[in-house]
Amino acid sequence: MIISFGIAGVWFVLFLYTWFRDRRVLRNGVYLVLTLFFGGIGTVFALEQVSDTAARLLVIAVLVAIPITIFVLAIFLTVNGVTMWKREGHRPANLLSLAAGLGIIAFTIFGVITQQWSSPFLDVVRSTMLLALTYVSFLFVCFLAYSFVYARIRGSRKVDFIVVLGSGLRGSRVPPLLASRLDRAHLTWQRARAKGRSPLLITSGGQGPGEDVPESHAMAKYLVDHGVPADQILLEDRSTSTFENLTFSRTIMAGLDPKYRCLIVTNNYHALRAAFTARKAKVNGQVLGSPTATYFWPSATIREFAAVLLDHKWINGLILGLIFLRGLFVLAF
Repeated sequence: MIISFGIAGVWFVLFLYTWFRDRRVLRNGVYLVLTLFFGGIGTVFALEQVSDTAARLLVIAVLVAIPITIFVLAIFLTVNGVTMWKREGHRPANLLSLAAGLGIIAFTIFGVITQQWSSPFLDVVRSTMLLALTYVSFLFVCFLAYSFVYARIRGSRKVDFIVVLGSGLRGSRVPPLLASRLDRAHLTWQRARAKGRSPLLITSGGQGPGEDVPESHAMAKYLVDHGVPADQILLEDRSTSTFENLTFSRTIMAGLDPKYRCLIVTNNYHALRAAFTARKAKVNGQVLGSPTATYFWPSATIREFAAVLLDHKWINGLILGLIFLRGLFVLAF
């Protein structure tokens, strides 16, 4: 018990250290999940000192909950994928939750089949896939847990700029996803003005395929139509990616105030990766998420997580490579 709580305490100290140093790194999520994991083990041991029966029941409940959760998750992701298919079209990015749900079902069936067949080759394939999926699932839990924490802790610092990231237009019209960002930025701007502050809004986004105007221009018009004075809005209309959004906006902000502080507004599913990108782009600011339609969130979150994995492709590729090399080694010997 003492050892488990001690290990949890070490991870928690690391979490606090990196949190106060910079919130915008994924290792904060890793430290947080490891804190909760070892804290949970310590709690079981502590409960055992009071009631051995209660501790056993808690362990059994957790072990039973794991397969039930996997089953429910597989069904939910599959149903959500069908919903995305119907509402958002057949683009690959919209089918990620469907692919994840069917993937869980397929791996479960494969696991049952390999247990029925006495095949050393299939056993090694299953164990290798299980190790790889365990590693990726651990990172996904870290990503989700830290996304939840990051979204709910606000800094108290005053900001000089509120940057709104573009997300695509329909011709020249602002779609609901982008309108959500603009509405959140507008509300944040109003609250700052009510406190006597005067941050400027920056709409960030260039002109992409199928768009009649640069995103930033349509975004600025939307804000003006909703009551924001035009002289309170700056346009960044060259960017074609989140990194460019932030890099070009940083140039504008630093040109007006080298010691600027900003708040970046995007949708909630994109907030954590935008924070990682802001750190990479050396932007002095945190990220605020706006609401997203519930059905859209699972696929979007999986897409964001996949992008984070690719952002750390060397370390993740090395670890996954070692897992598969282990499988080849077992097969060879």
